[in-house]
Amino acid sequence: MVSVLLNWSYILVTAFLTGFGLRALVDRLFQYKIKEAGSIVAMGLMAVTVYAQIFSLFYKVGLAANLILVVICLVIAVKERRAIAEVIGTAWKGRGTGWKLLMAVSVIVWSYCTSRGYMHYDSDLYHAQSIRWIEEYGIVKGLGNIHVRFAYNSSFFALSALYSMKFLCGVSLHSVNGFIAVLLWTEVMKLFQSHKNRRTMVTDFARFGALYYLTIVYSGIVAPASDYAIMCVVFFIIIKWLELLEKDVPDIPPYALLCVAGVYAVTLKLTAGLILILLIKPASMLIRERKWKDIGSYLLMGVVTLFPWMARTVIISGYLLYPFPALDIFHVDWKIDAAAAALDAAEIKTWGRGIENAALVDLPVSEWITNWFQNTLPGIGKLLIVADVMCLLLMVVLIVRFLRNRDQDPLYNGQLLVLITVAVSYLFWQLSAPLLRYGYAYVLLVVMITVGIVYDLFAKFMEKRQKLQILKTMRVLGVALLVLFCLAKTVSLVRYVQDESGKDAYVWQQDYGRYELESYEVNGVLFYYSTNGDRTGYDSFPSLPRQTQICFRGQGIADGFREP
Repeated sequence: MVSVLLNWSYILVTAFLTGFGLRALVDRLFQYKIKEAGSIVAMGLMAVTVYAQIFSLFYKVGLAANLILVVICLVIAVKERRAIAEVIGTAWKGRGTGWKLLMAVSVIVWSYCTSRGYMHYDSDLYHAQSIRWIEEYGIVKGLGNIHVRFAYNSSFFALSALYSMKFLCGVSLHSVNGFIAVLLWTEVMKLFQSHKNRRTMVTDFARFGALYYLTIVYSGIVAPASDYAIMCVVFFIIIKWLELLEKDVPDIPPYALLCVAGVYAVTLKLTAGLILILLIKPASMLIRERKWKDIGSYLLMGVVTLFPWMARTVIISGYLLYPFPALDIFHVDWKIDAAAAALDAAEIKTWGRGIENAALVDLPVSEWITNWFQNTLPGIGKLLIVADVMCLLLMVVLIVRFLRNRDQDPLYNGQLLVLITVAVSYLFWQLSAPLLRYGYAYVLLVVMITVGIVYDLFAKFMEKRQKLQILKTMRVLGVALLVLFCLAKTVSLVRYVQDESGKDAYVWQQDYGRYELESYEVNGVLFYYSTNGDRTGYDSFPSLPRQTQICFRGQGIADGFREP
């Protein structure tokens, strides 16, 4: 726990200061000041991720990368010291004692969960080794040729490598997911604030979805799995977007910046790309007001966010996007074989559909969805999918309502755009690789936002007819259900804490798994592989799931690998 808390302190300071530097840039470019400390930290974390990826293109991500980051942060701290003090003072003084106490308890609980728990299977399969490759070499051409999963180039691994502190601690920390979860938790905590001046509560329905998600992943948040990061980021973007709508914010910058955050989400996991449907709103506003310079600035920010990730993908796999061999535009000698890439893509889809044979990837939906629904989903997952289908049908009604009266409340129109965005994202997940952990945010948000919009429409209908007692009763019932849910989850959390209390992780975070490995030599380099299963963990480097034929591009690892 101690190592996690210290690591989080460093992440918080560097992300906040980096975000503050971007805040000053946004102010100069768009005359808009970001006020919330949480949004500044989130923006800084995204910027640091881009920085780590850029650095990895030239050198290993470790001591040097952190020293340069610290220098940048010190410059920002000195230059923006007065504004920083003002934001911190406002953020702290504006909070009540209850909030501060809850936040302190939350940090302790989350640090406990991040210090121990279930290490995701894929983390010991390839996440840990992917992070170590970045720590040791930064980037290696054709790395995907020795293990195709190394070509799953999530920007999250570069961020994890930057904050792993292996050079300082002697072990590789993996607490970034926990930090991101705490950041999302600060948004969830707004559920417990007063709603007296709210026009609507749709955002709170989305927050409840995030609350539910966090209560099912805390036991595995110790793992550096990109699935947790991307789901938390999607929740954060959607909640912030809905909050802007509810506050009736007329400014373009916050919406446009959230779209840049959407680009960042794509670099975490390519399947998040449909969240960029939200671009419709700021793009139409910018074009309508003919702000061509601003459009250029936002596009540049998106390109800067996307380019290092795409460059890393090309260098690791030979493809612009992996695993999509159809986008074959680079003629490099380290390119992964197209057939291997296509098989990899098929295995991802069939695994998500509960099919063990990748050759069956082209089965019609009607032939695999029944087995998928019955055998791959937990009970609550089945209920959520049924609810999603019903909400999709209800969404059609909401769209028809919009088309019949386009001049109605712009808040409703904005919320409908968000609902369509998460619904399309859900459908893409459902029809491609519907493993629940790949799309939990979409599954939950479709239900919660639909219910939130319907509730809002019903509330306005009741208010017009002066039937306020019905609304008060519904709100009381809602609060009661929230309290019961929190109590039930608290009991579950207490049991988890008791079950995990015996682990020696109060000072140092639980390490990656350790396995029995054999080794074989290629060009003077020892490669380790598993003798029982396919997981290898972090310590033995470089390691692979199984003994594989390896072909170097040159004399050593730094020269990269080509397809055997």
